Amino acid sequence: MPVMHFHVRWPDRSETRCYSPSLVVRDFLVPGQRYALDDFMQRTREALQIASERVRAKFGFACSQALDQLAEIERIAERFADRPDAEVTVTAFD
Repeated sequence: MPVMHFHVRWPDRSETRCYSPSLVVRDFLVPGQRYALDDFMQRTREALQIASERVRAKFGFACSQALDQLAEIERIAERFADRPDAEVTVTAFD
């Protein structure tokens, strides 16, 4: 399966390189686009869960690395949960 990474800039200007075992992230996120935190989280959850299920369909087991990545994104996002204007920018795919 084609692996990809997507780069995220958080509201505090920190950046994270995120992993996906599938290109499905391209269906949910656009480089250069800014997303409200809740919208970004909904899109990311769906994309990484689909990616994990694609691994399950091909290899017979879910992708723990995708699920670990989602957990990390969830932990980071919690830091900004009290900011109603928080936005996340997807800076690049690679």
